This record gives sequence, C-alpha cells and structure tokens, in this order.
Amino acid sequence: MAAVCLYDGDEIGRYGFPGEHPFHQGRLDRFMDGVRFAGLDAWVRPREARPATPAVLERFHTAAHIDRVRTACESDGGFLDGGDTPAWKGLYEAAATVVGAAVDGTERLMDGTCDRAFVPIGGLHHAGRDYASGFCVFNDAGVAIATLLEEYGLERIAYVDIDAHHGDGIQYAFDDDPRVWTADIHEDGAHNFPGTGHRHETGTGAGEGTKLNLPLQPGAGDAEFHAAWEVVEQHLERARPQFVILQCGVDSLRGDPLAHLAFTPAAHNHATRRLADRADELGHGRLLALGGGGYFDPNIAAGWRAVLEALLGH
Repeated sequence: MAAVCLYDGDEIGRYGFPGEHPFHQGRLDRFMDGVRFAGLDAWVRPREARPATPAVLERFHTAAHIDRVRTACESDGGFLDGGDTPAWKGLYEAAATVVGAAVDGTERLMDGTCDRAFVPIGGLHHAGRDYASGFCVFNDAGVAIATLLEEYGLERIAYVDIDAHHGDGIQYAFDDDPRVWTADIHEDGAHNFPGTGHRHETGTGAGEGTKLNLPLQPGAGDAEFHAAWEVVEQHLERARPQFVILQCGVDSLRGDPLAHLAFTPAAHNHATRRLADRADELGHGRLLALGGGGYFDPNIAAGWRAVLEALLGH
C-alpha cells in the first residue's frame, strides 16, 4: 500500500469565500467527514501545512501581485479579479497555506517521506503570475512546478488536469517551456469559463507539442472521458515525466452547478490509478494530487474519496 500524505487543518480549510459563494469554506470538512466515515483516515499520513513565504510565492508569482493580494485582504473588501474572487481579512494567509501544502507535498515526495500526496484544497489553476482569477488567488500548482524546476532541477514534469475548467494559469505560464508537459480534459471553452483550452493550443516556441487540450461538449460522461484519456496516455508516453501532478477538480462530475459535464467518480479513480501506475513504471512513483474545483457537496465527498482510494491503492 502506498504511503499517502494528506493535507488537512484549520488554516488550509479556511481557504474559500463567505456567504453563498460556491467556493465555500466547508469544502474540506465535507471531504474529511467522508474520509473518516469510510475509515480511510487510518491509512494516510496527516500533515498540516505552513503558509508559503513571499520568497516561495515568488518562484511563480510577481512581487507586485503578492503585495496587491496582501493589501486588498488587509483592507477586507473588494475583489481580487473582475468579481469572482472577493478579498477578506485572512485570505492572504489561507491562500499562502494552500501553496505551502503543495510545496510541502512536493518536497515530501522528492525526499521519499511519502509515495503520493493529496492536497484537497489546492489546484488553484486559474491564477496567473500577476493576477488572481476564478476563485484562485495564488497558483499552488504553478509554485510546485517552479519549485521542481528551480530547486530540484527536474527536466520533465507532467501536469494533468481533469477539472471541468481549463487550467489556463498553468498552460500559459509554461506555454513555451518544453520541460512542462500539460494534458487538460475540460468542458469546451465555448460553453464555460475561462473560454480557453482549444485543441489547437499545443504550446509555443520551444514548448510546441508539449501541451495537450481535449475540450469536451456539455453532457460528456465517462465514455467521452475514457476516449480522451487514451490520448492523455499517449501524450505522457512521450513525456516520460520525472514527477506527475494531477489537478482532480470534481466540478466535472454530473450535477455540478458551475459546469455541464457528467463524469462519475469512477473517472477520477481511473485517472489517479493510471497516473500512479505510470509514475511507478517510470521508477520514481511521485504523484501529487490537488483537489481543484467542485461546488456540489456530495460530489466533493465522492469524487475526492475516489482519488484518495486510488492513491492508497485500495
């Protein structure tokens, strides 16, 4: 059975937004309640993260963006983007803790403390180097990738995204970087935010051919997912990554209020198992899962449980 580091705790659970916002602050609790009910908590290595320092955040983000977020959150009002991501006092610290968890998971995988790592409140893939977007303040996956490139000198990293929304913050930040291979299955941008991730977007410059986008039409279910997944497998065969990151947003499950796909938790289980197998076949076993989106509580519990079970090898 794989040793899985699972990130929980009050501070990371605070990441979210008040009132009736779809990214509410109870999402981690909904998942962890299900984990404990199923007895899966007995099989994981629980970890609490500390907030990432500004120096760590600057591995991906600009100092100006970090300062803007801190100032806006201290003012306790307004939005960090066009209207989706409200600032509140304490959000800076919670967002930095999400990044801290992803970086700690990356480091624990690199030093062998765990075989897999799961950060349920993570995968904030819309934030760019100099902006917040779509409920995402800091891009934890982006900082994790930059850490692997800069601190560990890795040359081939795979980022796989099955969230209903295109991971624009990751693709465009590394679009011309041949060391970062992305594969993104999402709802077609003609029907959903952020409107990007077209099939013809395959990378630019030296990164041409390292980026894969597989947009699906509204209503696509597990059959369409599995057809797309076969293409992902072929892409990863070419990449032969030294580290694998999975953004496993559960807003691609049937019934999510902010998307129109119809996957079942079996799709998330399959993606996680195949990536774990791929990492093992490559001889390193490193797989970092980041929770991503998901705005229907039953799907949060069922979808992420399917991910955790696959990480554990259950």
